[in-house]
Amino acid sequence: MTMTATHSAQGRPPRRRRRGKRLFALPLVLLIAVTVLSVAFVTYVLWPRWPANPVALDAPTLPVTVAGVTFNVPPAAIRQRVQRRPGVQDRIDLAFVWPSLEAPDPKLTANPAAAADAMNRIFVTIAASDTALSPAERVKTIYPRYLESATRSGRDGLTIHPFRDGTPYQGEELVYDGRSFLARCSTNGSAGTPGMCLYDLRIGGADLTARFPRDWLDDWRGVAEGLNKLILGFRAHAG
Repeated sequence: MTMTATHSAQGRPPRRRRRGKRLFALPLVLLIAVTVLSVAFVTYVLWPRWPANPVALDAPTLPVTVAGVTFNVPPAAIRQRVQRRPGVQDRIDLAFVWPSLEAPDPKLTANPAAAADAMNRIFVTIAASDTALSPAERVKTIYPRYLESATRSGRDGLTIHPFRDGTPYQGEELVYDGRSFLARCSTNGSAGTPGMCLYDLRIGGADLTARFPRDWLDDWRGVAEGLNKLILGFRAHAG
């Protein structure tokens, strides 16, 4: 009788041990639950969300803030639908008809046959600066390392300064007038590929890059005037 009771008691784990395991498991369960909730919250906050009602293409200009700088841009000029909203954004991509500087006609933009019309557009990207050097500083400290020693004269007072072969800017040239206009341009390809020019400007913490065909340099003064007009238009009513 006594032996049976003793054997039965030895076959069962002590209650204190079972209670200890449950107490140990409780913090682990709570930790897992808190982790899952935290991940769910962060995912909800960071998940991209867009307005339920997209801004109409013919709506008034939108105030878009990039790197703390506010730009007012027409919705029809914004190339990416997800960027067609007011508020803070990392970058915006724009297109304007040249030389009117108006936003493209949405009907023509949606027409695949209008792809050739891209050569009559000026494309503008405004993005938060990702480099410590401004465009003006790059001209002074970076580009001279890679430029050829010789320059040549361009149309109407322009100077053309090629980059050396074997450098990061091979096949490109600096084109400038020595006062206010400077662009980095690729050369026209032998197969008829048009060269393109990049015009860079830093505004506060935002970098603005305008891209246009190199052939426009035949009227570079008109291009410079149009770029200034476009940039002033962005900032005319900015807060």
